[in-house]
Amino acid sequence: MTKTRKASYLTSFCSLAVFMAATVTPAHSADTAVEPQHGIAMHGEPTYPKGFSHFDYVNPEAPKAGTLRMAVVANGYDSFNPFVIRGVPASGVSSYLYDTLLESSDDEPFSAYGLIAESIETPDNRSYVTFHLNEQARFHDDEPITAADVKFSFEILTTEGHPFYRNYYADVSKVTVVDDHTVRFDFSDTTNRELPLILGQMPILPAHYWEGREFGRAGLTRPVGSGPYQIGDFDAGRSITFKRADDYWAKDLATRKGRFNFDEIRFDYYSDDTVALEAFKAGSFDFRVEPSAKNWATAYTGDRFDNGTIVTEAIEHHRPAGMQAFALNTRKTMFSDARVREALSHAFDFEWANKNLFYDQYTRTKSFFENSELASSGLPEGRELEILEPYRDQLPAAVFEQVYQPPVIDGKGGLRDNLRKAMGLLKDAGYDIQNGKMTHTETSKPLAFEILLHQKNFERVVLPLKNNLARLGIDVSIRLVDTNQYIQRVRQYDYDVITQVLPQSDSPGNEQREYWHSSNLDVPGSRNYMGVNDPVVDELVGKVIRAPDREELIYRVRALDRVLLHGHYVIPQWYLPRDRIAYWAYLKKPGNTPKNGIDIDNWWIQL
Repeated sequence: MTKTRKASYLTSFCSLAVFMAATVTPAHSADTAVEPQHGIAMHGEPTYPKGFSHFDYVNPEAPKAGTLRMAVVANGYDSFNPFVIRGVPASGVSSYLYDTLLESSDDEPFSAYGLIAESIETPDNRSYVTFHLNEQARFHDDEPITAADVKFSFEILTTEGHPFYRNYYADVSKVTVVDDHTVRFDFSDTTNRELPLILGQMPILPAHYWEGREFGRAGLTRPVGSGPYQIGDFDAGRSITFKRADDYWAKDLATRKGRFNFDEIRFDYYSDDTVALEAFKAGSFDFRVEPSAKNWATAYTGDRFDNGTIVTEAIEHHRPAGMQAFALNTRKTMFSDARVREALSHAFDFEWANKNLFYDQYTRTKSFFENSELASSGLPEGRELEILEPYRDQLPAAVFEQVYQPPVIDGKGGLRDNLRKAMGLLKDAGYDIQNGKMTHTETSKPLAFEILLHQKNFERVVLPLKNNLARLGIDVSIRLVDTNQYIQRVRQYDYDVITQVLPQSDSPGNEQREYWHSSNLDVPGSRNYMGVNDPVVDELVGKVIRAPDREELIYRVRALDRVLLHGHYVIPQWYLPRDRIAYWAYLKKPGNTPKNGIDIDNWWIQL
């Protein structure tokens, strides 16, 4: 399992709005000395002191040996370039092939420490950041990593890369190469305290390699990177092996000590998760994160589990669970009315699904920032109410008067009561039953939609919802497509309803534009899956990004969460505050698990 951090948003499913350059912020006063620092925290001071030897959650003496075999359930890959919107990148390319300026810590809300950049400078108002590069930093072809490479990486990612980068770094107004090992970024919005940290997550690409090459193309030419591994053998679309980089320049740094302990990491692709599970139990790969409650309850049995040859653990984590939900595409006319969206949520019987399908393993999700102090609860009061009050006339009264609670189907009335409530909402939205179909009384158009899936085992969750909605005269069809087609359709918003995970970090910031801001409404590849287009949400997103300290950030995120919940953009599903993992016993892990949960890159093989 890869660790959860802000950098995890750089995936093939994500993107943000169009880059908008702004005027240059005046330089920080030359009279105010800014000292280089070994690390930086979003709020307050970083936990690890200058000169620390390693993160607390790794084993610095872990042996470097062996091959880690992993499985990917998908229909292959066709690209080694994870930074563009075209193609499906191979698993592991972005995390193993490329180093970043800074490395995030997994046991803090959002702090980062030196990697390619050995130190950083930023003033109290964070109007700029200067990175001082480690002079030992090298690409895999032994060329030095320079400030010119950093500037090139920023420019190529924000002009020819995935649309995500253009919005993520939108507040950068100027990039200056000071000397070969010093680069400075000036910002147009000095209230965005996150910018120095998220720039630290930027993958650094070799300018000399990309000279004369077309960056926007997807393809299977091995690129030059700087990270702990290089691409070794691969069978296009079926497998890929990463081999430890010879003389990896950063292997002894504190941010790398005890990590990336395998000589090789191999990913094999499986088109079906049931086949992948059986392959794991047969010894074809070494480590598995179990996504299925049914499998976890019934499939991990037999002699190898009884005698400890294969180990199973459910390890508690404390990272935000985000939101897993049925995402309703409000770009579609039938979902433009919040009353219709709310009505549909009354037909989802989580209680039945949890008992009959999931062995009572899950908890219902009630927040977009579930399992964290960022989640809203109760009615707004105090500082949160102050934040929301100016928008009272623009928001549903329920934001201020009703505690958000996903519909519960339980008790004597059961589903019948919920469907009665749904019928009332649909009538208010202008619908009625005509010839057995839920039909809009003005347009005479029946309410019908398609749920797009790429995982066959999710049909058992969707079919009960389909049947419940049929009792309201709503026709629901289910379309199962392969992973690649699913990715392309989601990128173009070519769906009515999808099941989607909206992950969150413990320090929300710039990426919130990607999820909710109206500027991403029609940007292909953004994660505004639901088509949120609300000026109040836009303003609250801006407030989150500009939060001056942790306490204020919490209040602003809770306010945003509350407005989104009462917008009924999704039908919330469930979450699990534990990592369900299974692994062969020769794999070993550190005794200390960070709050973000299990990270296989901290493990090793005991030969």
